[in-house]
Amino acid sequence: MKLRVEYGRSILVVICVLVASCAIPRVAEAQSLRGSKRSLDLQNSVAAQHDYTYLRTSEQVRSFVDRGYLVRIPSGTGYELKRMSLPYARPEVALFLSRLGPQYQAACGEKLVVTSLTRPTTRQPGNASSRSVHPTGMAMDLRRSNNRSCRGWMEGVLLSLERAGVLEATYERNPPHFHVALFPDQYARYAERKLAAGGETSDLAYRVQRGDSLWSIAHRHGVDVAVLRAANDLTGSQIYAGQLLTVPLGK
Repeated sequence: MKLRVEYGRSILVVICVLVASCAIPRVAEAQSLRGSKRSLDLQNSVAAQHDYTYLRTSEQVRSFVDRGYLVRIPSGTGYELKRMSLPYARPEVALFLSRLGPQYQAACGEKLVVTSLTRPTTRQPGNASSRSVHPTGMAMDLRRSNNRSCRGWMEGVLLSLERAGVLEATYERNPPHFHVALFPDQYARYAERKLAAGGETSDLAYRVQRGDSLWSIAHRHGVDVAVLRAANDLTGSQIYAGQLLTVPLGK
């Protein structure tokens, strides 16, 4: 496969930005994190809009690091990398982890574990999709916690960010992890808006787990029970497993 030169954006991307005819569609309602052909189509469409190359070898990955297209990602506050020979990704992935890691640790009391970043096509596992965007450097794998509350928190965050149109996430079972394909330009603009507004958080979608109570969810996310109840038009405190709640963070 011939490498495409990544100096600047393609004319197609410029046209899309100017006329907004190629904007990434926002998800109208929360997805299930089960993955789909539509999700893969969207991930590959974003990679094409960014004019990203699907790297074939470890040598090509390191070449892109030397050119500045990919950056080295060390373990940081709230997250750590595990068993990774190629700890490189797009700069926006580094930004994403630097923001998500501290929030995850604060909510869950444990560090977020990153198990894969850029993975060239010749080093994909046997069960990987042939259309995986890992070779572009825009994807990461996040270990699924054994802690039920942490799983619920992470699923809620990923669903919220899917609806914001800045990523696509899929729960994969072998081994259990969340595959996250970040949309670099879209996420960078999203993060810039959050910083400009003076806050790192926004409303979070949280799926109620068995054993949760309104009080425990409010306490875990640092909000008042009355605020949580009002945000979801609840007249009492009764909730049920599987229910999707809006948690108004940063308010």
